[in-house]
Amino acid sequence: MSTAKSGREKATAFAPGSVGNVGIGFDILGFAVDAVGDRITVSRSKQPGVRITGCSGIVSDLPLEPEKNTAGRALMALNVAAKPAFGFDMHIEKGIPLGSGLGGSAASAVGAVVAGNALLDQPFGKLELLKFAMQGEAVASGSLHVDNIAPSLFGGLVLTVGIDNPRVKRIPVPRGIAAVITHPHMFLSTKQARAILKREVAMADFVWQTANLAGFISGCYTDDLDLIREGLNDVVIEPQRRQLIPGFSAVRAAALQAGALGCSISGAGPTMFAWVLADQAEAVRQSMVAEFARNGVETDHWIVAVESDGARIVD
Repeated sequence: MSTAKSGREKATAFAPGSVGNVGIGFDILGFAVDAVGDRITVSRSKQPGVRITGCSGIVSDLPLEPEKNTAGRALMALNVAAKPAFGFDMHIEKGIPLGSGLGGSAASAVGAVVAGNALLDQPFGKLELLKFAMQGEAVASGSLHVDNIAPSLFGGLVLTVGIDNPRVKRIPVPRGIAAVITHPHMFLSTKQARAILKREVAMADFVWQTANLAGFISGCYTDDLDLIREGLNDVVIEPQRRQLIPGFSAVRAAALQAGALGCSISGAGPTMFAWVLADQAEAVRQSMVAEFARNGVETDHWIVAVESDGARIVD
């Protein structure tokens, strides 16, 4: 619970985008992408409750009803728990396209709770903020999952286990590894991408995927690039979703040919990512962009560090 005497009347938070799943860690693994993000400004109001005063940036037609908006729902959850003696007015500046597979809904939810938290006399810890932001993410995806929220909030490569009582572990990334992010100019809703997934997994694929996830995480802890390369191979989700991305197989093959350690779908797609050694990043980026272009798809693309600071107050 908080009172209204923190001294701060307004705060702006930057929440980075993210790559959910990282191929083999469906709904539990993700890493932050600082190249893109949302800026959420929250101000104290004399009126109780949560209001969205406007949206700007690359998306400006989001719902203004808080309960229908990812940032609004997340801030409502914080408001209910904190019971401050003031209300919240919020402005959303979108820097992440909707339906991009870059964690846009998660970033809005995270930015909202980080900015709102800065106004409280007794601020919540990150695990509490994670739970509030999960309520917002459910508006966009239809379910509670944290593979985008946790990296946006904590930064870096993050493993999250559990929903009701999540445990968050930041995974070390070997020095010299970068990520290539390639965003095709198309919209793909998370709900649509989740709806096509089968509800059962063959035992052989389950064992294979489990081994790949364990190998990937072990490789990160031990700086074993061969184990990371072997582990970055999604045999469960990627085969079902690749049909939704024009040229997916050619883009992936080109990235691997250019030296990528692994290449897969970012979250629900259509963005794709590759892990690379830094000195090969430009070649991998060019190869991925070229293959998308051959399929008639324009892209935005970045080379980013996997390690990052996560969401933060910027004003």
